[in-house]
Amino acid sequence: MSGLAVRFRELWDEIAPVGRDVGSGGYLRYALTAPELRLREWFRAQADLRGMPVSEDGNGNLFAWWGDPDTDGRAGSGAVLTGSHFDSVPHGGAYDGPLGIVSALLAVDELRAAGVTPVRPVVVAAFVEEEGARFGVPCLGSRLLTGEIDADRAAGLRDAAGVSFAEALGHRPAGADPALLGRFAAFVELHVEQGRALVDADAPVAVGSAIWPHGRWRFELRGEGNHAGTTRMGDRRDPMLTFAFTVLAANKEARLRDAHATVGRVSVEPNATNAVPSTVTGWLDARAAAPETLDGLVEAVRAKAAERARRDGTELTVTRESATPLVTFDGGLADRLTELLAAPVLPTGAGHDAGVLAAHLPTAMLFVRNPTGVSHSPAESATDDDCAAGVVALARVLEELACH
Repeated sequence: MSGLAVRFRELWDEIAPVGRDVGSGGYLRYALTAPELRLREWFRAQADLRGMPVSEDGNGNLFAWWGDPDTDGRAGSGAVLTGSHFDSVPHGGAYDGPLGIVSALLAVDELRAAGVTPVRPVVVAAFVEEEGARFGVPCLGSRLLTGEIDADRAAGLRDAAGVSFAEALGHRPAGADPALLGRFAAFVELHVEQGRALVDADAPVAVGSAIWPHGRWRFELRGEGNHAGTTRMGDRRDPMLTFAFTVLAANKEARLRDAHATVGRVSVEPNATNAVPSTVTGWLDARAAAPETLDGLVEAVRAKAAERARRDGTELTVTRESATPLVTFDGGLADRLTELLAAPVLPTGAGHDAGVLAAHLPTAMLFVRNPTGVSHSPAESATDDDCAAGVVALARVLEELACH
């Protein structure tokens, strides 16, 4: 194991226990809850150790600045932004998000140890609510910063306990910040790979090329609640039947289009074993390589669900909760990094803050090999040596962008 791999492990071990569920081995790091707040304080402490002033944007996003005498994060321009997020999906893996922050801090250490002084500031970000696991909208922090979501709408988003985003944040989010966004000349996000392509390529690091278009749709099905033991089968208006058909239809339509469709979240009322449900709500996560494929997939699922609802005597309402268009990372920047690192190029079906920021400034992604190929699960992993290779790659990229 290299010296850098050892340093990575030492820093990684400081955050590894935070938010880990003993039973599943996964993480419960929902945005602005106690575990994620502990990680945010850890971030501030690490930045302080490196003499990097931390600024906030009023939306929950944190920024640690290196190489800039301005401490409020407002003056000047041309900064190179990197970093990721701390929050997790329920019982998610350790690396999705935090790897990009830990690697960015270590990349700054590597550049400093090599005597590098950036001409332009290097900024390490910790974005809030990237997963959308608590308040329902993914990449909420970066969407607020860029103005891609209205601040009042974001303020009113509520978690399962009824707590609003504004309440969790402690104030109404500030919303778009063109002055801060205008300071950044580029964004590079390092992330654990969410697949096995790098295992097949026998490479520790890759450069991202694009993010598939994707979104979330809420399917609400209403029927008639009734007694499970006394209601004849022919008299039932059971929304669970419609829902079950919808899940199977989503699977079929996605396979026909070489796309992805997942229903991983469901809410049932009254949620009793001996009661026919009155309402079933499910959330469809749909992704495809092309926008027209995604549109066709969602419409096909909606149409099949509507037809089944007519047969079951239930009612269907479909609401789009979020949508991210096809993101092709800045061609010049991606090509530049691919040549610099001599690394393979990979597209991804996963959403990232980089996908939001790509509409506003040159953006690129680096992926670190995941030997299991599993993500959003405790089985997600990366070796310390591969993580060290990711740090080296990111340091080279930051030096290229901030020093030349």
